[in-house]
Amino acid sequence: MIDALNHLPRPRAGADQLAEAFSDLAPPLTARQAAVESARCLYCFDAPCVNACPSEIDIPSFIHRISDDNLQGAAERILSANILGGSCARVCPTEILCQQACVRNNAQECAPVLIGQLQRYAIDNAGFTQHPFQRSPATGKRVAVVGAGPAGLSCAHRLAMHGHEVVVFEAQEKPGGLNEYGIARYKLVDDYAQREVEFLLGIGGIEIRYAQRLGANLTLTELHQQYHAVFLGLGLNAVRQLGLPDEDAPGLLAATDYIRELRQADDLSRLPLADRCLVLGAGNTAIDMAVQMSRLGARDVNVVYRRGIAEMGATAHEQDIAKHDQVRLHTWARPDAVLLDDQGRVRGMRFARTQPVAGVLQDTGETFELAADAIFKAIGQRFDDACLSDPLAAQLARDGERLRVDAQLRTNLAGIYAGGDCTALGQDLTVQAVQHGKLAAEAIHAQLMLNVEAA
Repeated sequence: MIDALNHLPRPRAGADQLAEAFSDLAPPLTARQAAVESARCLYCFDAPCVNACPSEIDIPSFIHRISDDNLQGAAERILSANILGGSCARVCPTEILCQQACVRNNAQECAPVLIGQLQRYAIDNAGFTQHPFQRSPATGKRVAVVGAGPAGLSCAHRLAMHGHEVVVFEAQEKPGGLNEYGIARYKLVDDYAQREVEFLLGIGGIEIRYAQRLGANLTLTELHQQYHAVFLGLGLNAVRQLGLPDEDAPGLLAATDYIRELRQADDLSRLPLADRCLVLGAGNTAIDMAVQMSRLGARDVNVVYRRGIAEMGATAHEQDIAKHDQVRLHTWARPDAVLLDDQGRVRGMRFARTQPVAGVLQDTGETFELAADAIFKAIGQRFDDACLSDPLAAQLARDGERLRVDAQLRTNLAGIYAGGDCTALGQDLTVQAVQHGKLAAEAIHAQLMLNVEAA
């Protein structure tokens, strides 16, 4: 249970009713719907949707296979580019990537091909009897992967496919990273994140060791000495702070902490519920947090952001989900003070009105207050410096907080690669992390084989 919210009541609805509220956000296509939708694809020769896909999936090719009722072929084409294509089909913001680029997304039609839903349909219905990818002959090389999130799992799978032995070091009790612990429950239902990992591990050659935290019981120096290469898929695990007094008061915590608890809960009716809650931030995590509180039964849910709608990180699609769930969006408001009751618990927050002046955000001098039983911070996450506390790790070059890598995902230290959210390369998206892992694995494989030839 989340200690900071122990004083709050539990949802009024029962477990069955809440489970229904957290059912699949986008129900899967039927066979008929998939056939009709796949027929809408024009199979463009120089398809803009492929250029817009961070993992470079050959979209026209897999959709053509769906139209031919070759679902295994469609799924193989997807998974060859993105081994986590099933989860990406569910959580990827296709509305601003492949579907936005679709040639049917024009003023006349305004209806792109539903690429994400077709991708999900192909993978969910492929019916593989064995893993579609086979391992190459063993190379005798061992690679350490730190982090069993999308980047680390993608890297591990591609390395295993090339015949390398891979050991994945994961700090948590389960693999999956963001897919397991950080995505809204209604986006990945029925334990899908774990089922996808189980499928990925089916290729063989991958061992996952749990409760292994870099900077605690694991050091980069040890990994660098014991393995032929190291890939760091560390993510962003530390929470940004508001910098306000009473930030540790009961009733105020990181949105990611609550989402983690919610995703792991067997019975949603036992979660603490804030009848009135504030969510600070404007990204997808903020929307996920707010919508889930509303679906748990919160009466008054407010998302507050210091800038305007146009600057929000959450897509228009995510904002629409929030509005559908009666979440209020407040913009141009900066957290100014945590308000406490006579027992030292959160009772609300004071905000300062903001405005842009010559491109710089400034206070207007006006303030207002919002009542709340709980406040959830979704103002971004940062790199956990404790992960890189040993002497070798301290030598890793950074761009700001994040690790600096080149186009081949190489750090400044020979034999050490990194990808995903812990790097400054690309967008903070699951699909981008998968691509990083894949590209890093190819770079590692090329270097290891080059060393073999040189020897």
